[in-house]
Amino acid sequence: MRAATAPALAFLLVVLVVLPGCASPPARPFTPADLPAETSAGQASPGGTPGAGDDASRPGGGPRTETVRVAPGLRLVVEWPAAPDADTAAMIGAFRDYFAGTLRAVASGGDDTAYRRLVEGEASRHAYSWVQEFLDEGRSLRGTMRLYALNVSAVVGAGAQLDMCVDQARLSLLDSATGREITWGDKGEPFLQAAGMRRYDGGVWKIKALRHAVLPSERAKGCIR
Repeated sequence: MRAATAPALAFLLVVLVVLPGCASPPARPFTPADLPAETSAGQASPGGTPGAGDDASRPGGGPRTETVRVAPGLRLVVEWPAAPDADTAAMIGAFRDYFAGTLRAVASGGDDTAYRRLVEGEASRHAYSWVQEFLDEGRSLRGTMRLYALNVSAVVGAGAQLDMCVDQARLSLLDSATGREITWGDKGEPFLQAAGMRRYDGGVWKIKALRHAVLPSERAKGCIR
């Protein structure tokens, strides 16, 4: 994940993270769409943990929304696609837990490290660096971050790429010592996040690599609503 950080937000998106023993197929274009919800409000999300958040469907249709209360004043909102299959639901659930975990690590001043069990290899190093950057600079977060247009864009053997859009417009950067809001000059527009993932025995998915694309990238333009 390369969201919400005061330093610059940019490195090139790798369309497909190729996992060991796998060959890369032709890339498919990223065309996010908000699908109509087929589950009722208040139901736990597919692949998720009961009690992880509050679910609700938008009036008149739209993706089912799950709200994860990360810490006081800090929330992660996930717009689930309609009726995902078991693997897609498990991938989304794993990334939701990872994303919420990194936010929780920042909010706890580094005390909560549960997110590390969901990452390995390059993604583990990237996640640790992302959290540590906030801690080293004495920064924290408040507000709401939103994940939407979640889409499995490629599957190769036991590996897959999960794409999603990230909106951090309602997230604020804080001084950890005083709780005062700090000007955040490079928060930017919504961006495309890609996670290279691998499936293990028992249907457990872990994140192996993380990339993102920001505007004016053509792939990031699909995140503009």
